[in-house]
Amino acid sequence: MSNPDTLVAEIEALGAKLAEAKTSIGTKIIGQTDVVDLSLAAMLSGGHALLMGLPGLGKTLLVDTLSTVMGLSANRIQFTPDLMPADILGSEVLETGQDGARSFRFIEGPIFCQLLMADEINRASPRTQSALLQAMQEKEVTIAGDHKPLPAPFHVLATQNPIEQEGTYPLPEAQLDRFLVKIDVDYPDRETERGILLATTGTESAKAHQVFDGAALIAAQGVVRQMPVGETVVELILDLVRACRPDGDEAPEVVRKSVAWGPGPRAAQALMLTVRARALLDGRLAPSPEDVAALARPVLGHRMALSFAARAEGAVLERVIDEVTERVTRVGLAA
Repeated sequence: MSNPDTLVAEIEALGAKLAEAKTSIGTKIIGQTDVVDLSLAAMLSGGHALLMGLPGLGKTLLVDTLSTVMGLSANRIQFTPDLMPADILGSEVLETGQDGARSFRFIEGPIFCQLLMADEINRASPRTQSALLQAMQEKEVTIAGDHKPLPAPFHVLATQNPIEQEGTYPLPEAQLDRFLVKIDVDYPDRETERGILLATTGTESAKAHQVFDGAALIAAQGVVRQMPVGETVVELILDLVRACRPDGDEAPEVVRKSVAWGPGPRAAQALMLTVRARALLDGRLAPSPEDVAALARPVLGHRMALSFAARAEGAVLERVIDEVTERVTRVGLAA
């Protein structure tokens, strides 16, 4: 643990470096500030991100740009219905040497990288989706009984199409919980789309430059974990997560009536890390209650589900989260 003066200097230096990284990303990604910040927050927190949006909104370009700016070795997997687990993890092949001896040799799959882009992850079967579970949580894979560690740092940035589209499979709850945040990628506004048109249809295209590397990102993750978090923010995180559990004593009426199941302790851990990362990206030395409110949807939205009755009545999960967040924040700050 660094002493306070050293920690402040480290945070300020990292903040300046992150500002440069955001500028570099901005040469390729026009607009989408919140999407970029959430993606960076996930990586600074050592976690994975799920980008949710329609095709053609720049999700793949964002991940490619992040790999360049963060200086990470990257692979991309296009998930399709016929994709098999071995296509992700790798497989052992039987080889015959010059002396006639036979032996197995492991050929690494694309998961052996620092930044894995899982494109359209919900177009693969649940069996193939589950191949990522161990890798995302334990940063290793098991092949033929052997544990094979993945490179460090290791991050998965997955894109997902809306489940209303044809040919998609819903992600299992256990895998959704492995994603630190779910990032909604929406259509750009008119001015942003105008800028995209002018920047991408000419003879030259902008290029992002490298700012970080793997070692620098690991060091940054260590700084994030050392950032102080005030007692008020800690209590707000606990209040918010516990209020979203329909069978808990602290759940308000809207949660009891509408929510089928709520977030577990991993959600509180995710909030604790991402509020620090958001403060750092904003040039602040410690997170605030506003950070908790801003990250409620990205952190909690994929760790909760509405009941069938609530969906039938037209309830929207995001509105439930907003209502609970507003209530918890108001009560917590007044206490």
